Amino acid sequence: MSSVIEDRLSELGFEIPEVAAAVAAYVPALRDGNYVYTAGQLPFVDGKLPETGKVGVGEGLVSPERAEELAQLCALNALAAVRGVVGSLDRISQVVKVTAFVASDPAFTGQPSVANGASVFLGRVFGDLGIHVRSAVGVAVLPLDAPVEIEFVFKIED
Repeated sequence: MSSVIEDRLSELGFEIPEVAAAVAAYVPALRDGNYVYTAGQLPFVDGKLPETGKVGVGEGLVSPERAEELAQLCALNALAAVRGVVGSLDRISQVVKVTAFVASDPAFTGQPSVANGASVFLGRVFGDLGIHVRSAVGVAVLPLDAPVEIEFVFKIED
């Protein structure tokens, strides 16, 4: 059975990965009524973080542009987690909320631009259904020294 959303992802050059394994005692996503809440999604690729460290400008830091790409990976991993719970991404009727956590160098204040990596990606995939509310928060450190972690809320239609 073909999926409109997965076809759209393919057109954009993306493929839904396997659901990332939990790194502690939790599940990747959980449905409650018409909503699916994801755990914080790290930018895993094939089970590994492609970058680690703090986001900022300067030597030894993850560039804001690279962090934006990593945020997009978080969104892709979230879609995998949602599909694992509801079966088809075509059941998503709205991206409701995106909360981005950015491991930030103390001088870095560009967390919103990093979060745009996920937000713009979801808009490209879902169109108007990708419009959402959002928070972008700078933090001192994230699990496994990830530069970005993002959690999502999606509305689901039966």
